Amino acid sequence: MKDITVEELVNSKSYVPIDVRAPIEHQEASIPGSVNIPLFTNEERAEVGTIYKNSGDQAAKWRAMEIVSPKLPSLLKEIRLLEDSGVQPVIHCWRGGSRSKAVASFLEFSGIPSIRLSGGYRAYREYILEQIPLLLPEKAVVLHGLTGTGKTDILKIIQKEGYPVLDLEQMANHRGSLFGTIGIGDGHNQKTFDALLFERLNEIKGSPYFIIEAESKRIGRAVQPELMMERKVDGIHFLVQSSVESRIERIHGEYVEPFKDQEWFRDEVLEKIRKIEKRVKNPALVAQLEEEAALGRDYRAVISILFEHYYDPRYSHTLKDYRGQFIQVNGDRSEVAAAAITKELDKRFSRNEAFSVKQK
Repeated sequence: MKDITVEELVNSKSYVPIDVRAPIEHQEASIPGSVNIPLFTNEERAEVGTIYKNSGDQAAKWRAMEIVSPKLPSLLKEIRLLEDSGVQPVIHCWRGGSRSKAVASFLEFSGIPSIRLSGGYRAYREYILEQIPLLLPEKAVVLHGLTGTGKTDILKIIQKEGYPVLDLEQMANHRGSLFGTIGIGDGHNQKTFDALLFERLNEIKGSPYFIIEAESKRIGRAVQPELMMERKVDGIHFLVQSSVESRIERIHGEYVEPFKDQEWFRDEVLEKIRKIEKRVKNPALVAQLEEEAALGRDYRAVISILFEHYYDPRYSHTLKDYRGQFIQVNGDRSEVAAAAITKELDKRFSRNEAFSVKQK
């Protein structure tokens, strides 16, 4: 049986973390790319925990053995199949305790060399929180713009070209607005966000800058690191501008077209609209929004009203939080805007720096 450190795990492409915790634990907090092969179901985990509290350690261990014993052949087979595919499984639980030790021991008994993650998921979490500030590049490149100007589309184009983009909305699984989870499910929690941020920062390690959208500190359920917020203030700023018509069509295409015929969509839009009543402070306007959304006939009108009376007024003051010149970019065509931004970046950074960044 061999133990490896978190640093060895994250810097190797051959290792695959095998999380033997219950599904609910894996869902709450996991290492990106890990495979959940649980010793216990959620219900079995709760049962063993209850026995431990009421009857002590020995009784809990005995019940755990009764639960796990029939599962061992199929559990070990799953791990062996992963190994046969050419990757090296690394067993872990919460803190490198009895669960991972038991699985590793069973692997050894069955003739399969086993590797454990020293300290388990808890050690991984501590490591990435320590590393994120160290990995964050010195200079921030920040994309600003009203809702619907295509900032996220531009980021995705730039990232495909190899530039060091941090797509925080993707990491948070949230579009950063009141309607940010429509059609994409719940936003990621802080632990998942941090893990994905670390993974991406490790990929762009050595870059002199990072490219980011001018999000507020909180994105759905996740919060950006304080150091990132500080570096954005004095970054290189691009202001993406677009016509109202283009903005409406972009939002309609992303938020409405894929879901407008689904039963849940109208109710969810209405629910979100009712949440802004206190902020809009115009009962007649809210009534109009609710009527349009309830009828489901003209969501473009809903978007237009939200732009004029909610999103645009709230956004205008946020630019004051940043220092320096704002380079204006036309965002009606995302590909053209992306080209203008990368051209400017290649001028500002040396060819060697730009080349090394784009190769990562």
